[in-house]
Amino acid sequence: MIHGLYRAASHVLGPLISVYLKRRMAQGKEDPVRFPERMGMASVERPQGRLVWLHGASVGECLSLLPLIDRLLERGLKVLLTSGTVTSAQMMAQRLPTGAIHQYVPVDRPAWVRRFLDHWRPDLVLWAESDFWPNLLAQISHDKVPLILVQGRVSPRSLKGWKKAPGFIATMLGRFDLCLGQTPGDADRLGQLGGRDCRCLGNLKQAVPPLPCDAEELERLRHLVGSRPSWLAASTHPGEEVLVARVHQALLGRFPDLLTIIVPRHAHRGPEIRDLLADCRLRSAGDDPQGGVYIADTMGELGLFFRLCPIVFMGKSLLAEGGQNPFEPARLGAAVLFGPRMSNFTDMVASMRAVGAGVQVADEVELAGAVASLLSDPHALAWQRGAAQLWSDSEAGALDSVMRGLAPWLEALDAGS
Repeated sequence: MIHGLYRAASHVLGPLISVYLKRRMAQGKEDPVRFPERMGMASVERPQGRLVWLHGASVGECLSLLPLIDRLLERGLKVLLTSGTVTSAQMMAQRLPTGAIHQYVPVDRPAWVRRFLDHWRPDLVLWAESDFWPNLLAQISHDKVPLILVQGRVSPRSLKGWKKAPGFIATMLGRFDLCLGQTPGDADRLGQLGGRDCRCLGNLKQAVPPLPCDAEELERLRHLVGSRPSWLAASTHPGEEVLVARVHQALLGRFPDLLTIIVPRHAHRGPEIRDLLADCRLRSAGDDPQGGVYIADTMGELGLFFRLCPIVFMGKSLLAEGGQNPFEPARLGAAVLFGPRMSNFTDMVASMRAVGAGVQVADEVELAGAVASLLSDPHALAWQRGAAQLWSDSEAGALDSVMRGLAPWLEALDAGS
């Protein structure tokens, strides 16, 4: 019933969808050059051979798929990766391996979906996390293309929401031949909602290689920073930057030459953050980290700042809900801090806390105390950094497990090539 209404609405409301997309383009949320891709119009030819289509909604999902893409290319398969955001497309232009193709995912209108599938004719579809689009999934299933959910994620809160429309979500999840949850809890919740063959074989976000960086720029910044005490607030969301600036002010009495670096989750917010804070410098304006607060509002440089700063606080965890991936700074040996609202990484947080690889703070006051404690005790800082490195190294075997789970479908592709 709901699926029929959704499909009908996506037909009838076409003009309104077009107006909405034009508004998004005016806001910089759509790519004007590649916008036809959002209507299912491919910008490149389909390569010859067996094609695996992977879909990730945005930056985090796409990054988690990169190790899987490498393995698929090694098997001689053709790879198409889709995503829906401008930032993910920009990131994939830098990170996608040679031989893989990126396209924007079509907006979920039946005609645009049909156009996309008729061009690409995928032989296997790997769908990441929870970016479920009913028309897309229905057409893939109609075409009898194997469809597998990888990195499946359903939070306890989402579970409650989906249970209000049990038939709708059960129909979508029932189209997947295999549902691989990020965690055992995700796999269990997928099963409760109607997923078939729900398992947890590991979290691909813990198989991603360390974030890259420009080695020369890292050395230049290390020379500029010198022996100054420093810490990083990474992937911050609105409101958190002001909070971090207050923490900076609170610590200046003990650490007068303190350097606080902020990397906002969305780089375009840099000028907005500069206007909110006093006495700060902006990387996009060509400034260097020579003042008290430095706003690193550039794309693709988290790997640089994770290496530069010994202490990393992960944003979207004090004021907003969900958290950001703490595995990435741990992989680079940072002492990791995060707030109480880490619902997207519940199992990871529990695992890190159990071995001292991460510290959870309740509020702004505790954040200031944790940063001060680490900055004032080099032995404690070194111990926590080592614990984070050891923990991340021990968690990096998920890729092999996932590949074993995908083996029946990949072997079928090999046999048919």
